[in-house]
Amino acid sequence: MIQITDVVKDFDGFRALDHLNMHVEKGAIYGLVGPNGAGKSTIIRHITGAYRQDAGEVKIDGQEVFENPAVKGTFAYIPDDVFYFMQANTIDMMKFYRGIYPGFDRELFDKLADCFPAVNVRRNIRSLSKGMQKQVAFWLAICCKPKLLILDEPVDGLDPVMRRQIWSILMSDVAEHGTTVLVSSHNLRELEDVCDHVGIMNEGKILIEKSLSDLQGSVTKVQAAFAGDMPALPEGIELLHKATTGRVHTLILKGEPQRAKAAMEQMQPLLLDVLPLTLEEIFIYELGGVDYAVKDFLF
Repeated sequence: MIQITDVVKDFDGFRALDHLNMHVEKGAIYGLVGPNGAGKSTIIRHITGAYRQDAGEVKIDGQEVFENPAVKGTFAYIPDDVFYFMQANTIDMMKFYRGIYPGFDRELFDKLADCFPAVNVRRNIRSLSKGMQKQVAFWLAICCKPKLLILDEPVDGLDPVMRRQIWSILMSDVAEHGTTVLVSSHNLRELEDVCDHVGIMNEGKILIEKSLSDLQGSVTKVQAAFAGDMPALPEGIELLHKATTGRVHTLILKGEPQRAKAAMEQMQPLLLDVLPLTLEEIFIYELGGVDYAVKDFLF
């Protein structure tokens, strides 16, 4: 669905995107994660056609995006800071969206009104809270029936009940229509619940791009206790991090869980427990722990 090849973007001598490659499959929910300044918003602006790359290709369904109205009509974009016309209310914006999206579903718009009961559709949108504005943005975007939905910090400012409501609507749309979703967020715990593919980005590059299941199988967290000092790890086991509390050693090992468990059993521990890593922990270790307090995420 989205194919980005060797994209470069410089701003006044600063390289924001450095030969970036990225692929989002059709029907996937792809989570784009990375530290502040990694270039996430910059690549999203290229995907939406707001920026033109200095080099490389940005394509949706095989077509270049920049200055291509036909391609832009197939996706909807919800930025972190949503824009609305100065005096527009929700009904005004609905009519505007109907004018630019041929597939806009007015019947669905009326049906979804029950999902956003707190939104006064006759009130100026700019006078609403940030959370209410985000609700309107989702309401309108879903009704456009896009093939691709691009979200930048999509549920920031929403209360927990509405966050769950939004994700539920989104997942139903993906299941029913095969919509492709690209979502960038710092809330990794939330992405873990909804994404099937993840791209980890840093310094203008995609460092790793895998399905979430493959990603979770590439790093293992182990807790073990021994009668005395911990023996040396078997050959071929790569240790990423170690922390010790009393006689309990918490290890982060490179590799899939079953292999790590088999290797640790050779050390004859008194206690051995293999624990799943969260997306947040994987993110930290794939970035090498640089500038992050790893211990805060382990315990």
